[in-house]
Amino acid sequence: MPSAAHPVEPSADAGAAPAFSPLYQQIKALLVRSLQGSEWKPGEAIPSELELAARFRVSQGTVRKAIDELAAEGLLVRRQGKGTFVATHAEQTVQYRFLRLTPDEGATAPVERRVLDCRRLRAPAEVARALDLKSGEAAVLVRRLLSAQGRPVVLDDIWLPGALFKGLTAERLSGWRGPMYELFESEFGVRMIRAEEQIRAVVADAATAQLLAVEPGAPLLSVERLSRTYGDKPVELRRGLYHTAQHHYRNELS
Repeated sequence: MPSAAHPVEPSADAGAAPAFSPLYQQIKALLVRSLQGSEWKPGEAIPSELELAARFRVSQGTVRKAIDELAAEGLLVRRQGKGTFVATHAEQTVQYRFLRLTPDEGATAPVERRVLDCRRLRAPAEVARALDLKSGEAAVLVRRLLSAQGRPVVLDDIWLPGALFKGLTAERLSGWRGPMYELFESEFGVRMIRAEEQIRAVVADAATAQLLAVEPGAPLLSVERLSRTYGDKPVELRRGLYHTAQHHYRNELS
């Protein structure tokens, strides 16, 4: 096997990794490019470490280190005795990765979802900027209400790039039984990889208060999330209002 210090030159469609980065980071970048190009789809197994080592002309240990990082980041999933698979929002362990609402007491109950609206319209300027859309480009606005144990707890306004979500309707969303991100992944080929959030305290206006069954002026938690897919491309702007009288927003820092 050729020296591990010299990975195979990537083809034009694979994309070149920066030559100055550590070798395992170069292999990681090439693996991400293959994921981005749908060489391996969500839920599918990727080649073995030995096969990838031969493909990139590096050591198996270098490939393993790259895969370990991708698994830690939630892009890949290792299954003992079966291999390594592309992570999918259909996985029980990751399907609620982006849902942070936790009851103050008792176990987390299933969340009920009700789609209030789904329509295409010209993206407002601030939404276009966040989603990296051109001025006047179409976007899809989804408004939905999440309830726990029959009590409304989250009112979401979700903005999506219109070009990526052609054919998304309220009926399609309402008929889907799994997590919304699983629908985006399986039906529209858009996988959420990471998200950044801004959180602040607000009060409920009259319309929001009616939907969340609280008094106008009641304290709410505002969570604005920008979700990204491969290549750090923004693909969702979500603005949620959380009623936290019996729930809290839980996060883990490491």
